[in-house]
Amino acid sequence: MAQINQEEVMDALRECYDPEIPVNIVDLGLIYDVDIDEEVDNVHITMTLTAMGCPVAGDLVSEVEMRVSEVENVKSCKVDLTFDPPWSPERMTEDAKWELGMV
Repeated sequence: MAQINQEEVMDALRECYDPEIPVNIVDLGLIYDVDIDEEVDNVHITMTLTAMGCPVAGDLVSEVEMRVSEVENVKSCKVDLTFDPPWSPERMTEDAKWELGMV
């Protein structure tokens, strides 16, 4: 059975951007967990948003599910949103902080 490549999943997630911040959701620290179930070729992602009332939350979740579903051998992708722990700028990578002029 072919396996799902974790790095390809992460690359797909890096193609998704918060619409208000020009940094991908991985570097922003919005991805909390990526669980790959090889038995059913499913990817389950736990993520957050920069703000609870984000008006494009549904669009961003749909984009994540679509992009990850396009990764080779992925049959389905489910995204759960959580706000525990809440997102903070400390979760961002150094590259993201540089890009946003925070360093």
